[in-house]
Amino acid sequence: MTEYVLGIDAGGTHTDAVLCGPEGLVAAAKTATCHEDLPSSVAEVLRRLREAAGRAFAPEKIRRVTLGATLAVNAIVQNKADRVGLALSAGPGLAPERFALGEHVCVVPGGLDHRGTEVTPLAPEALARAAARWKEEGVRAVACVGKFSPRNPAHENAMREVAARACGLPVTCGHALSGQLNFPRRVATAYYNAAVARLHAAFLDAVEGELARAGINAPVRLLKADGGAVPAALSRREPVQSILSGPAASVMGVMALAPVEEDACSLLMDMGGTTTDLAVFVDGSPVVDRDGMLLGGRRTLVRALASLSIGVGGDSLLSPVEDGVRVGPLREGPACAFGGTRPTLLDALNVLDADTPGCPLSGDAAASRRALEALAAASGRSCATLAQQAVADALRQIGEAADRLLRGCNERPVYTLAALKGMRTLRPGRVWLVGGPADRLRPRLARFLELPVDCPPHADVANAVGAALTLPTATLEIYADTGRGLLRAPSLEHEERLAASARLPQVEARALELLRGHLAANGADEAVDGTARLEVLEADSFATLDDGGYGARDMRVSCQVVPGIAGRLRGAAGESAWN
Repeated sequence: MTEYVLGIDAGGTHTDAVLCGPEGLVAAAKTATCHEDLPSSVAEVLRRLREAAGRAFAPEKIRRVTLGATLAVNAIVQNKADRVGLALSAGPGLAPERFALGEHVCVVPGGLDHRGTEVTPLAPEALARAAARWKEEGVRAVACVGKFSPRNPAHENAMREVAARACGLPVTCGHALSGQLNFPRRVATAYYNAAVARLHAAFLDAVEGELARAGINAPVRLLKADGGAVPAALSRREPVQSILSGPAASVMGVMALAPVEEDACSLLMDMGGTTTDLAVFVDGSPVVDRDGMLLGGRRTLVRALASLSIGVGGDSLLSPVEDGVRVGPLREGPACAFGGTRPTLLDALNVLDADTPGCPLSGDAAASRRALEALAAASGRSCATLAQQAVADALRQIGEAADRLLRGCNERPVYTLAALKGMRTLRPGRVWLVGGPADRLRPRLARFLELPVDCPPHADVANAVGAALTLPTATLEIYADTGRGLLRAPSLEHEERLAASARLPQVEARALELLRGHLAANGADEAVDGTARLEVLEADSFATLDDGGYGARDMRVSCQVVPGIAGRLRGAAGESAWN
């Protein structure tokens, strides 16, 4: 039986959906995103996709569904995420308050050393009192983080029990999200995971309900910030991994739609209605941000693609300033060409292109002109001048963002999803432009950047294509101590005995085995059939002395399922296929 995959991307302006099969892109659909009711957007885009696909839309033939959404990141940016109670335990050393987030923080006395041995017993009495207050103060979730919890989760587990008993709220533990030892980043990771967990679960519940009503019973996955996808069951436990799924969707879409350029560097720019997302490709593979996802100015332990988002989109508002026009970062509904009340960048493009023969305009171009004429009159300049200044400002902001992203990538060794490229200076020779307004901006961007700018096929639904074809991924950290005879996988809450003779290759093999089993248990078929590629990212072994003074080994292994796409999809339906 022919099988298909469905990709859905709920963006800030539009929700897109595509159906892909062995013959290529079968159908695509787009609808306006309703931020107050995202499930209704999903229901509408599925209805339109069914109409576009006709008889090819057979729910029983859909093998998997992958989602991308901006729900969580929008909540964080707009300060609408849940209030979080943060419980910290660090023991001796730097005061944990230095790394706190939010207004509801409790430092719990007690601590472990770097091997996970308790040096100060936990004293949770203050946490019990604080957690009871938190619920009265509107806190909706709790995060518990201890300094060396990946080596021993006992203190975090104890804090979780105390907090849950005192307030009855859901609790996130730092060790369950990452096995890395960076305390400040683990604090940020756990905090943001707790802040979006309720919204994330509600979104998944609603979307899965809409899919079921459409007769689609295929496994559901969510995109992650690193360009991979995880089964919904795992995403519910680690929603922080999917906060930046929007930029990841556009990156994976370009991977699927654009030709591979060997030994080349290219820029990706995805312009939507609200933002423009930028990323970098080297040899056809996206560059990875090894420092971890950045949220609210804080680094996390979430592996992410190197990307940058700015508030410049087709629906970005125009604000006259003394020396020109500022585009964005605010967006208040659609462009005037589509029924909005305030002029936007798309309206400015309509005004500039209205006198160009054969140039396609968007929506009601007359409404765009009326809106810009009113704004121009109020600011004492001509309509054409205002439109030119608006487009020039958008191009300036995009160019400056590209420079910032490239500088950041060039300051450290370049890692891509495919391989380590080492120290090299990235100089892009091409720009791939996707998103709704891509065709309108392409020639202007090419002149401004002095680079070839191309739009791959299906550029207006590239995010949904990226979602549809993204493979599952996951990471896992293992700690092994031959002196204590113990092997731990903190994020799996797994612990087992370890032989005193164990060496690093054995621990590496066991880490890969645990990761594959973890994925298989959560519905990732590729972990079983061999489609997914597993690799060891880091492996360290240190000689130590055990408690009896005998030689031992302290080992750490980090491994992952390599993110990627199931295949490439280029041109019109039938020109290529996915695996």
